Amino acid sequence: MSFTPYRLAASLALVLVSIAGCGVSGQEELQQWMTEQRNATRPKVEPLQEPTKFSPQAYGQESLIEPFSNQKLVQALKRDANQSTANAALIAPELNRRKEPLESSPLDAVVMVGSLTKAGQPVALVRVDNLIYQVRAGNYLGQNYGRVTKVTETSLALREIVQDAAGEWIERTATLQLIEGSQ
Repeated sequence: MSFTPYRLAASLALVLVSIAGCGVSGQEELQQWMTEQRNATRPKVEPLQEPTKFSPQAYGQESLIEPFSNQKLVQALKRDANQSTANAALIAPELNRRKEPLESSPLDAVVMVGSLTKAGQPVALVRVDNLIYQVRAGNYLGQNYGRVTKVTETSLALREIVQDAAGEWIERTATLQLIEGSQ
């Protein structure tokens, strides 16, 4: 089969027409589909709620102190000063006394290893740095001004004075439990 220029031109024209026909028909179908989708899609807009009506209220407590007055601020400052004075009274006696040897060790380094009764008074035996100490009610223990309040056969209760997050001095309680079988 030989290709003549006429046959070659005819085949080329046939191929071009078929390609052009495919392109046009694909464009038309695409345009039609897009139009259908655009018409089928409806926006769903919910209506806005009515704004709430503002109704002003009269201030009915004129006889009391106004909330933004200087007098209210002065009262709050006096109340805070009285609280600070009370909190400072907690720590003042602790700062003026001589420290006991067991106050240099943190409370978590102190271990209660036993108890006994001496002259009718309960005494706790505590170990700090492999040394045994006798502790009675009224002795000081730990680095937070801890004062022993109660000694029993199995525990030792104390009151500590510590600073809270605001820097105020507060009291808290701590307990040491007897550790049996400790070396």
